[in-house]
Amino acid sequence: MLPQPPKWVVRRGLRWYAGGVAIILVVLWIFPSIWYTRSDPSVQKVWLKERRDVPGWEFQPVSVDKSAERLLHADATFCGQFREVKTGRIVRVFSAKRYEENPNLIGLFVHTPDRCWTQAGWSLIPTMPDVVDVDVHGVHLRMERRIFVMEGHRELLYFGGLVGGQPVPYRLDHNLDVGMYVAMKRLRGDKGAGKRAIDKRFWGRIWDAFKSRSRLFGPKQFIRISTPIEPGQAKKADQLLQEFLPKWLEPVDYEQEIRQWKAQQRQPKKKNSTS
Repeated sequence: MLPQPPKWVVRRGLRWYAGGVAIILVVLWIFPSIWYTRSDPSVQKVWLKERRDVPGWEFQPVSVDKSAERLLHADATFCGQFREVKTGRIVRVFSAKRYEENPNLIGLFVHTPDRCWTQAGWSLIPTMPDVVDVDVHGVHLRMERRIFVMEGHRELLYFGGLVGGQPVPYRLDHNLDVGMYVAMKRLRGDKGAGKRAIDKRFWGRIWDAFKSRSRLFGPKQFIRISTPIEPGQAKKADQLLQEFLPKWLEPVDYEQEIRQWKAQQRQPKKKNSTS
């Protein structure tokens, strides 16, 4: 029988093992916030402010509870639809802002329409192009482009966002393949999540972000805009959305809006009055 090592040797080995595990966990926890920080110093940091008073259009607010993005838990949201007075054309809009990173909440870019709209019963129709670039007063947004259908109604939809005050430098199509799969198979809940776990596009976007060190964390704004589309009228619908985006959104000072939000958070909350 081999001699047993002294107890102090065993205790020292356990301490070294525990210390090594703790160091690994700390590195894994801190690494993303250090690695995913790259931004473009030549691009001005802004928020895109939402307007209600678009000339020639009437705005009607819509409760976020009735939108497919109600699970985003944003610090500020803007949800509604515009109707053109002359023609009756409809443009639906949604904007969500999170002024501070919150690791306890779902990521603002995780639950994209590819996922939440298909889970709400919409079906994705394959279309090209599936991404467009739109200039909003000098802010160059790369918007994902989709066509959704439900019970015969078709909707052309754009979505994109800002991170750290700059346009997202990576595509937000990580749920596209899964959205198509869910729509075709009418899957719900954990089945879609299981498909997502093996989806090449999903993991490909994670690898692209890792290689480029693109910024993942920090203040974010998610933007979605859509309009009904008739068969054969895709170009007109695209033109409408691309012209309407700069009418609805305008850039404002990045730091100032964050300061204003923080100042509001410090103010005492008013108690609800009852009549």
